Amino acid sequence: MKAAQFHKHGGPEVLVYEDVPDKVAGPGEVVVRVRACGVNGRDLWTRQGSPNHVVQLPHILGCEIAGEVAELGPGVTGIKVKDRVAVHPGISCGSCWACTSGQDNLCPDYTIVGSSWAHGGYAELAKVPAANIIPLPETLSFEQAAAVLLVFLTAWHMLITRAQVRPGEKIVILAAGSGVGAAAVQIARLCGAYVIAAAGSEAKLHRARELGADACINYREQDFMEIARELTGGRGVDCVFETVGADTWQKSLKSLRRGGRIVTCGTTSGAFVEQDIRFLYRQHLTVIGSSMGTRRELRAIIELVTQGKLKPTLHRTLSLKDASEAHRILAGREQFGKVVLTP
Repeated sequence: MKAAQFHKHGGPEVLVYEDVPDKVAGPGEVVVRVRACGVNGRDLWTRQGSPNHVVQLPHILGCEIAGEVAELGPGVTGIKVKDRVAVHPGISCGSCWACTSGQDNLCPDYTIVGSSWAHGGYAELAKVPAANIIPLPETLSFEQAAAVLLVFLTAWHMLITRAQVRPGEKIVILAAGSGVGAAAVQIARLCGAYVIAAAGSEAKLHRARELGADACINYREQDFMEIARELTGGRGVDCVFETVGADTWQKSLKSLRRGGRIVTCGTTSGAFVEQDIRFLYRQHLTVIGSSMGTRRELRAIIELVTQGKLKPTLHRTLSLKDASEAHRILAGREQFGKVVLTP
């Protein structure tokens, strides 16, 4: 089969499109013929390399996989060859307290398809646990499904499960042009919140308005903290959706009303900040961490997408052999929504 993989860490140029051995399903596993695979910021970090995140080289990236079942391993039932499927991006043990209570993203052994030891979907075939297979409705294209999986799951878990956003609340969505940010705009709007989208260009803000944002902030030209307070009569917003990290952390906290909350899942600008703890308790603020989401949540998301209540946001579809170009687009923050690869 063909795959785009890397043999050493580095820039987008280390991705090589080449022949690799076909995947073979083991016990409890399924081989999926990949029809589309989303490109994610996590892919860029894994490719670049980190001492805290070791992968076995050569490595195949890609955690947002949609396609057709090509092969079933021993013991797999309830799935047929040629079924249209999506792949839940998180791999868990299936037997710990978290997995058995339906909180599989809290599993101590949790990892991501295409991350660590698990090869992903930048290939014609991908091997995944059968437990990760989710039926894909005929009305949803493979490209649309690949644009939903990780980003909508991450945003849903942050806003619905962790922050519990309610109707009428005012919320700032940072990096609203990213895949997760574009998903968050829609989910917050679906909750009935007043959505303030922040992005770095007017073109991205125009797209955010089309997705339902009530107000927009160009954070390259405006101070998002000041605008957020102006939009709330000086009170501050109820919630900030934070994926940027160090560059925006302090202003995110100061955008909140007393008793407000910040929900965070990312550190694209850096992971370390200095924090005056007194500000947190004097303002009665809540800091909420979040990562990924559960299989049950992803099934609910796919149902809402099928009903048209949530919409996949595709920036561009590229051939698998152009994986390095897809990485350059993400690194340059050129996209609004998702870039998807098709073998």
